[in-house]
Amino acid sequence: MSSNKVRIGFVGVGGMGQCAHLKNYAALSDRCEVVAIAELRADMARGVAARYGVPKVYRTHEELLAKEKVDGIVASQQFTRHGVLVPELLRAGVPVFTEKPLAGSVAVGETIVEAVAKSGTFLMVGYHKRSDPATQYAKEQIRALQQSGEIGAMTYVRILMPAGDWVANGFSDLVHGTDPAPPLQWDPPATDMSAEVFKEYISFVNYYIHQVNLMRHLLGGDYTVKYVDPTSRILVGQAASGIPCSIEMSPYVTTIDWQEEALVAFERGYVKITLPAPLASNRPGSVEVFKDPGQGATPTRTVPQLPWVHAMRQQAMNFIAAIQGERLPTCDAATALKDLQTAREFIRLRCGA
Repeated sequence: MSSNKVRIGFVGVGGMGQCAHLKNYAALSDRCEVVAIAELRADMARGVAARYGVPKVYRTHEELLAKEKVDGIVASQQFTRHGVLVPELLRAGVPVFTEKPLAGSVAVGETIVEAVAKSGTFLMVGYHKRSDPATQYAKEQIRALQQSGEIGAMTYVRILMPAGDWVANGFSDLVHGTDPAPPLQWDPPATDMSAEVFKEYISFVNYYIHQVNLMRHLLGGDYTVKYVDPTSRILVGQAASGIPCSIEMSPYVTTIDWQEEALVAFERGYVKITLPAPLASNRPGSVEVFKDPGQGATPTRTVPQLPWVHAMRQQAMNFIAAIQGERLPTCDAATALKDLQTAREFIRLRCGA
């Protein structure tokens, strides 16, 4: 193995660990080497290691970290135990990647941010939509349009996310094991919500936190929640700059399709993004840039051909690049904490508590 390859250790190789993450790192063998996995389910661990050619298997992350030298850790775990696990992983002093969201409550998220600050390294949170080639291209276009002012100021941002088939056959190659689910330690529930309200909060962050985060990314800054309709179909917010924004949450549903899109509007044009199902392979999103400069000039509509790289693969490349110091993590812990706070604003307006 080349000495400049990043050495990755995996902590947890369940469904998302395998199909959203491990198979993408395994495909990047020119840039990284998955040297070991830690998985409490021994039978599954052996099968996964055999499938992806991982040389070492351990039962716990403690064993892996004691015996292996790694440059980064990918820990795909249920987010309601991040507060238990992530600070322990950060003590290894190497970058850590986890799935979204940062945690199951604002309080636990705050403890993780504190642990990151003490660790001397970083935590990258898996908001893969930021890594989609379409989002990356759109973000560059938005920044350039804001700087040039050629189609005026930004006026509005809208995200539409109907519930649909987010798997897109992405678990077809999942390695199963015969082990029973092991007992796990979980984070405590939020103390500022009743059990019923906390259940609503967990449901919201589990399903819509991607859109909460993407909104912040497209706006280029923070926003506050101003209104939630009684059916929870629409979240209306406002950026610090005054720009209004909205997230439309499942106004309709699809069964074998995924129809997520974002519109960033300017006074005389827009940037529109259409995103594929989260586990769709080798398929980026698409971007449309419309400019109408006025004064007799011909309006233009540009639809670039993007590379055949899906968001999860690009996200793995972005984490490797962040480990190597080539770029910043696409979403750090402090930014991800803001998503939990925004979700808390949503639930306060939705439930009155």
